[in-house]
Amino acid sequence: MKAILFDCDGVLVDTERDGHRVAFNRAFKHFNINTKWTLQLYGELLEIAGGKERMRHYFDSNFWPEFVGSKNDFIRQLHAAKTKLFMEIVNSGELSLRPGVARIVDDAIRANIILAVCSTSSEKAVNLIVERMLGAERKKYFSGIFAGDMVQRKKPDPAVYLLACKELNLDASDCVVIEDSRNGLLAAKAAGMKCLVTISGYTGNEDFSEADSVVSELGESGTDCITLDKLKRL
Repeated sequence: MKAILFDCDGVLVDTERDGHRVAFNRAFKHFNINTKWTLQLYGELLEIAGGKERMRHYFDSNFWPEFVGSKNDFIRQLHAAKTKLFMEIVNSGELSLRPGVARIVDDAIRANIILAVCSTSSEKAVNLIVERMLGAERKKYFSGIFAGDMVQRKKPDPAVYLLACKELNLDASDCVVIEDSRNGLLAAKAAGMKCLVTISGYTGNEDFSEADSVVSELGESGTDCITLDKLKRL
């Protein structure tokens, strides 16, 4: 194992319920769109990877606001507003790292293991989460931040993981991926990588039969705690 590739949302921070969902709803309100994504509805929408794709799917399935001209322009504007609102939530300190993330990052730094993040979210949002939640000192040791707006196809397509391999001069067999969703798992496996799934708030009922290991969290201590040795044994 030469590298650990983290997903962002749901792995570093359980952002979907209290971060992204809230930001989408605030963006809808800002644009005077009469809709609200409930906890249950958002869980269903998470089957669609990517925020822009999620909104387009929702409006196609329900309604498009009457004032919309160009759907593409509208989605871009709405998503930009949502990203800004999400960043405000991250900066506010309302969210926290999932257990074990900082410990594994620190252990990997000491062991000279390459670190990167591979996410379907925007590059700005992922960079902010890494810097705000892990700290600027840890962020310096990340060799790459690879985001959904850097590839043409999002998870479950392996594009973002293949991009990381190309940019970091890695073989798929060098990497262990930490994911929380089936879409992320399928992307990692399609790239030829080993994958550990740490279940997040919205993914407990998903099928992870292809995973190399599945845990409820990475853990801070104890025999169930995920260590570098356990990741290497994958």
